[in-house]
Amino acid sequence: MRKNTSPVAQESDTMTHLDFWKKFKRLNPLEPSLGILGFILVAAIFIGCFFYLDYRTVTRRLHYHDPSWLGLAVPFSSSPSSSSAAAAAEEQLGLGVNERPGFLDEGAGLCDVFDGNWVWDDNYPLYRSSDCLFLDEGFRCLENGRPDHFYTKWRWQPKACNLPRFDARNMLQKLRNRRLVFVGDSIGRNQWESLLCMLASAVTNKSSIYEVNGEPITNHKGSLVFLFKDYNCTVEYYRSPFLVVQSRPPAKAPKEVRLTLKVDQLDWSSRKWRDADVLIFNTGHWWNFEKTIREGCYFEERGELKKKMSVETAFQKAIETLIHWIGSQVNMDKTQVLFRTYAPVHFRNGNWNSGGSCHLEKLPDLGPLPAPPGIHFKIVAHALLKHRNESQAMNLGLLNVTDLTSRRKDGHSSVYFLGPKRGPAPLHRQDCSHWCLPGVPDSWNELLYALFLKQETSYAQNSAEHPQAPL
Repeated sequence: MRKNTSPVAQESDTMTHLDFWKKFKRLNPLEPSLGILGFILVAAIFIGCFFYLDYRTVTRRLHYHDPSWLGLAVPFSSSPSSSSAAAAAEEQLGLGVNERPGFLDEGAGLCDVFDGNWVWDDNYPLYRSSDCLFLDEGFRCLENGRPDHFYTKWRWQPKACNLPRFDARNMLQKLRNRRLVFVGDSIGRNQWESLLCMLASAVTNKSSIYEVNGEPITNHKGSLVFLFKDYNCTVEYYRSPFLVVQSRPPAKAPKEVRLTLKVDQLDWSSRKWRDADVLIFNTGHWWNFEKTIREGCYFEERGELKKKMSVETAFQKAIETLIHWIGSQVNMDKTQVLFRTYAPVHFRNGNWNSGGSCHLEKLPDLGPLPAPPGIHFKIVAHALLKHRNESQAMNLGLLNVTDLTSRRKDGHSSVYFLGPKRGPAPLHRQDCSHWCLPGVPDSWNELLYALFLKQETSYAQNSAEHPQAPL
């Protein structure tokens, strides 16, 4: 596979932790005393140890491996065979990057690409925001005044195998004459714009990439469809934060009911994207009390107002509606369907509307998982388990970014989302939900690329083993 040329000089595959701390230390404008130097050395050794500790005892309850969903190990069930598979994978934890099998190699077995660590890599980022024309102003943190760029230098490294290096030209070739569609909330848009920039890095003539209706990249409600003309493929985004229909309430509803979410009916725009070749869903950030009931938005099922239905119950019903829709409306022989799990937020000392902050975070959490998966992840897991014997659930690929993203408190837009002319936002108005680009969503898309290639390989093998008889 041909490697993309990184915009950053290709110095080494992975930076050592000691070199990283040397770079970090050079940012200190004060001349440190001998005592401070000693403290930094001890701290560096202590934190460096976290990279090599085996946390299976701490995180055992979060890692239940079962070979399902595209043949990947996914954290949804436990069995003796799956436990032994997990143990076999964990035996490879001591291997170096060059000794681990590639994810697409036969020797990778049941490698869980979502179980790993963040490692510093001087070859990152994969693109520069200043070179990408397809980014919202709010995601351009460096251009908006963020003084550090550490958050762009971390690469996700699975414990038991190596991910394929992202090759934009290869992905565009495989997407030729096809449609790749993101459906979900603004965090899904964050990921969509990341992929646009990653793919555009392989296209010399940027004018050959354009929105088919002439719409600019703006934070508007609706959809955006970008065509890569040289490959006749589109990379599309459809805004649907709940995935199900939001509409006026039924007749004679109480005055406090301003809107309803029809938890048994998928978004009306679904007819536009059900025939896509690759379909990536996400939802969760709007499924909370503040975005629903507090705003007068209640729930409706079978045409009946369910005023006492909880947000959690409604969310699970919406996920089940998605699963049933996939089974009845999507041709799974043609379309690869994935669900990206919830990306945790990192507000500290408050929430998004009460002064929560993350602007001082400069490094990932490099030790044990900072918190167990939240309610959104658990609800999706429960819905998939409930329908696991149905073909549409078995064929639904899971892009499980929850654990790995929970460690990245350093990657948010924080106060750097207003644009270069307006300067940093007030400290009480921070964005600790969305992500700087380049940044964390690029790693989601590297995982998407790996799953995409895995599925392409599977399709090719099945076609070779079961060729169609000539007509």
